[in-house]
Amino acid sequence: MWFWLALGSAVFAALTSILAKIGIEGVGSNLATAIRTMVVVVMAWGMVFITHQQDGLNAISQKSWIFLVLSGLATGASWLCYYKALQIGEAVKVVPIDKLSVVITLVMAFLFLHEKFTAKSAIGCILIGAGTLMMAL
Repeated sequence: MWFWLALGSAVFAALTSILAKIGIEGVGSNLATAIRTMVVVVMAWGMVFITHQQDGLNAISQKSWIFLVLSGLATGASWLCYYKALQIGEAVKVVPIDKLSVVITLVMAFLFLHEKFTAKSAIGCILIGAGTLMMAL
């Protein structure tokens, strides 16, 4: 199941890039990010209430709150950078560079989460990095 959800995420992320590039024309990147964020907030809270998970708010630990807030700040910073880059650059160049997050995530997961970094992971990182450079330059 995780594979299909991850594939869905990739498809929707691709749609996000294309739809954003079309929609951002003539709109400030920060305003566009704010509009997108409002839609995401409504969708996310809608899913919380549809799945009856709102009672879980009280059970969230302080550590989880801190890291979820930090994650939200990182997401916001990422979206602000992404929309500005998309506004002034070509989607075919901006998107591959944005996807370097895969390589950065693997390295951070190894360093901070002590997850395994295998030969397969290293080769994948090299190929993603090389592919990104080929597409962006």
